[in-house]
Amino acid sequence: MSTVPVLLYHSVTDSPPAWTAPVTVAPRAFAEQLDRLADAGISVVPLQRLVAAIRGGPALPPRPAVLTFDDGFADFYWTVAPLLAARELPATLFVTTGAVHPPGSRSSGSLLPPADMLNWRQVVGLDALGVEIGGHSRTHAQLDTLPGKRLCEEVDRCKHELEDALGHSVASYAYPHGYHSAAVRRKVRQAGWDSACAAADAFSSTSDDTLRIARLTVRADTPSAVLQSWLEGRGAPTAPLRESLATRGWRGYRRVRARLGLSVPGAS
Repeated sequence: MSTVPVLLYHSVTDSPPAWTAPVTVAPRAFAEQLDRLADAGISVVPLQRLVAAIRGGPALPPRPAVLTFDDGFADFYWTVAPLLAARELPATLFVTTGAVHPPGSRSSGSLLPPADMLNWRQVVGLDALGVEIGGHSRTHAQLDTLPGKRLCEEVDRCKHELEDALGHSVASYAYPHGYHSAAVRRKVRQAGWDSACAAADAFSSTSDDTLRIARLTVRADTPSAVLQSWLEGRGAPTAPLRESLATRGWRGYRRVRARLGLSVPGAS
């Protein structure tokens, strides 16, 4: 079972809002990280190729990796996409549909704090350029704390909105904050999503679960040595991983607070 680093990025900019700064990578650092992939002999493959390999399809090339981006920040269009295109690298962009807005306007349809987000014209343009567009819920809620009706809204409506905008089906989902549960995964499958990404700060593998693909989060302070170790298959556990008691306890605590109408930690 070989390790597959599925790298999770958020925003790539020199001037992020304070709330997203910890998971924002500067453009220069991001370009250097992409060049490091090439220098290390990494073959960046589409997410769906990893999903196919997990299901017994064609083998992955030696030293594979996958690039993913969450939320739908506008800098993906202006900064990330040109850097990827120049290197002919595939990527998946998971979009929070409630945060996407019509050109020339702002949207307040998500729980994300204010930030410069993509508009629908840009999302459609990125799709046309070959970027895989995936779903990241409607409002960026913690899905494992939601009652059934709200969970359906976050999973089903997100898919419908993307497919209506793009004119074709979409296959890949990512859980906001990485939070999921057995019930959430069942709903994702029932809604017609083909695969889903979690977080886990672990390597994926061809033995991973296609409804909770493990990813490694690249943060503002991720040292170059840590990224290099990931590219060499070191420095993190490898999925599939058994859910820990701590994870279950954290979920239960957040659910209780949500049901009491209290603020839920871990929401940004």
